[in-house]
Amino acid sequence: MHTILVADDEKNIRSTLTTTFSLEGYRVETVGDGKDVLPRLQQGGIDLIVMDLRMPGMDGLEALTALRAAGHELPVIFLSAHGTIDRAIEAVRLGAFDFIEKPPHADRLLLVARNALRHSQLELENRELREEQWHDTSMIGAAPVMTKLFEQIKLTAPTEARVLIVGENGTGKELIAHALHRHSSRAEGPFIRVNCAAVPRDLFESELFGHERGAFTGATNRRRGKFQRAHRGTLFLDEIGEIPVELQAKLLRVLESGEVEPVGSEREVQVDVRVLAATNCDLERAVEEGRFRRDLYYRLQVVTLRAPSLRERKEDIPPLVERFVQLASEQHHLQGRSIADDAIRRLACHDFPGNVRELRNLVERLLILSRGREIHESDVVAQLGSASSSSETLPATGTLRERMHEVERRLVLSALEQSGWRMSEVARTLGLERSHLYKKLKVLEIQRPE
Repeated sequence: MHTILVADDEKNIRSTLTTTFSLEGYRVETVGDGKDVLPRLQQGGIDLIVMDLRMPGMDGLEALTALRAAGHELPVIFLSAHGTIDRAIEAVRLGAFDFIEKPPHADRLLLVARNALRHSQLELENRELREEQWHDTSMIGAAPVMTKLFEQIKLTAPTEARVLIVGENGTGKELIAHALHRHSSRAEGPFIRVNCAAVPRDLFESELFGHERGAFTGATNRRRGKFQRAHRGTLFLDEIGEIPVELQAKLLRVLESGEVEPVGSEREVQVDVRVLAATNCDLERAVEEGRFRRDLYYRLQVVTLRAPSLRERKEDIPPLVERFVQLASEQHHLQGRSIADDAIRRLACHDFPGNVRELRNLVERLLILSRGREIHESDVVAQLGSASSSSETLPATGTLRERMHEVERRLVLSALEQSGWRMSEVARTLGLERSHLYKKLKVLEIQRPE
């Protein structure tokens, strides 16, 4: 059953739409202001938004901009009075699915809603198909470190053992998790991923374990957590090092008992889940520093698999490039494009601190921006810059202190750019506390670009 969120400041409109959708079998929730839309979406479980364009507080366009910025891609249908048609058209241009004039006619409203939900489902299926193609591709490898990894996956996948996957950003830790799931007895069950670094601290417990209606402000409906959604399947806890310390004991208890207690409930729910976890940080160091529970660490790493960096498997770059060219050509409708041997040789000389993800993005960028049908070394150099990461020149003038200052500034800027300015990730990469990192940015006179 699909759930529709209706956002309108007029009570009679909310009531009418609730009746219309409920009679067709939809579950309906309502809010009276655009500013209440995003907090409700954070709880999950919404499939479609029907929203008034003009509301006090935050209007529809502002709400649309906010939810897209937060990464929510679900379809939005706007309700528009006669005087706001131009703004409704602008909303569609900004990503809304459609708009309907007020007062909405029931048949028209239901038709557009069905189309929006169908379109959203197709988009999801296409996205999952594209991701599956990339997953299969990124596990290409004949280097000894990859041969060893494939053998470890083959031995580990059929078991119920918990696995901790370690490695740098962009090395394919999630792909390893998918491979473990696909080759296990749980392959027909769900694969649920949680990015622990992206979940707001105050919603973490609800996200993992679920909540009951009324458990906290804004909990208007009962919601299943990730553990329950992964029942008889696999739960992948990405960036496990980011889980709040105060919740680590609760996660440990679930791993030991196989039972979760939703927020606001006095009843425990049995779950059958295989847990995989991944991290790019040094968990042993986090344990020693008291930032990660030792008992939880040992519970998670029954088996440890390491995703090798691209620097350790440079012989895999040519086949990876060829496959990325094929997939990107299909995805971006750039058939007939190819990459010359001199370009591949140049790519094989690059360090790729962002690993396979950086290589994939670079190949896509080369295909899109190249004017010719064949990509050459000069195209690669133009994208990478005249100096490769391995031949960066040192400052030629200045005192030792001044030169060290400039080198440090470059290193910090490089880490910021590679991480997309995610401060917690940069701090881990450089081995700094976040407070120390902020002080260093001030000393080095580094400001985030607008």
